[in-house]
Amino acid sequence: MVNENIDYSDHPLAEYIYRLENNDTLLNDSPLNVIEVVGILKSYGIILDSYSRNLNYIAHHEFLNFFPLFKYFNGEISIKKIFRHLKHQRINYEYAEYCVRTMMWHGGGNLETYLDGEEFTKNINNLISTKFKYNLLIKIVHKIFPEFLMEQMRMMAYYRCLGQFWKEMSHIFSCLSDRYDKCEIQTIPDIVEHILDSLKKKAHESIFYEVEERKQKFKIIPKLVRLELFQDVVIPYAESIFFRGTPFPGIVSYNAQEYQIPSDKSSFTYGILYADPLPTGGAGIPPTLLMKDISYYIPEYLHSIYAQTIRQEDDLLVQICKSFQKSMFCVTTAAIKGLAPYSLNTTNFEEKKQNRIHLKKWMNRFQYSQISIIND
Repeated sequence: MVNENIDYSDHPLAEYIYRLENNDTLLNDSPLNVIEVVGILKSYGIILDSYSRNLNYIAHHEFLNFFPLFKYFNGEISIKKIFRHLKHQRINYEYAEYCVRTMMWHGGGNLETYLDGEEFTKNINNLISTKFKYNLLIKIVHKIFPEFLMEQMRMMAYYRCLGQFWKEMSHIFSCLSDRYDKCEIQTIPDIVEHILDSLKKKAHESIFYEVEERKQKFKIIPKLVRLELFQDVVIPYAESIFFRGTPFPGIVSYNAQEYQIPSDKSSFTYGILYADPLPTGGAGIPPTLLMKDISYYIPEYLHSIYAQTIRQEDDLLVQICKSFQKSMFCVTTAAIKGLAPYSLNTTNFEEKKQNRIHLKKWMNRFQYSQISIIND
């Protein structure tokens, strides 16, 4: 009999606590879900690779550039590319920037602590002195408003960190698809295990950021700071993008008197795990840009499944969003397992108790998410 101190039977999402303790997942295991998740992550991996390359390019070549008109060109500027850009025949890098800004705004973790510290300030002041050595106007502006350029470089640090993280995730999702093609991945637990094992291998990878100016190298985030990929980037990213997010213009009122937006950022529920897929495709909803990008690369086997639905191609972005949401619950399952104090299938009473405290905290946040809807 389970001791009452670790009993969870009265919790609305007790079923999912039980699932995780029995090596199951938040998303139901079914052949259709497996196809959807693998297919959507395959195309998402391609998009993440593009996002990553652009974020890294901006961080290393467009830093302290007040008018980065060609920041989405990755240094490859041509008339043909400009026309394609104007006709919007390109990847929507704006969504990547939305994620960067959201992550920076919510902050959290050792990365934010370092970027607000004295060492970072000293490094950036050295960079500014070199870059604007002969620019008296900028020197005066920096003297009067010392946080202006500093904040720009904090933003660049987030560009770099997210670019590094997304590069790894792109590889993880690509390998997942290859393993599925080889019949090595056949269930949702297989998918979660692949993601978790891959993240564990990269968990302690160092986050670093270095730029070059006037033939001098400046260490913005040195490796010696010992910021790690999983603890200092993945967790704040999941918190900011999966859970909190930001209110979408046109969906809720920004008028303070309307009280439609919580005053406490920790109460935000605008992340992908809470999002209603139906508005996808509307103006002002950032995930629309991502779903459009993904739609260019979805594999044929997934495309054929969407084509069999009632509306077929008419609500393609909504269907992609639903599949994407399922895949993010798989990634979240991997994160929950990876952050658990002990192995979730432990039989030790004290370890089980600590795990259930951990799981309850997660389930409390899932109460208003789409978890029940995607499993309906």
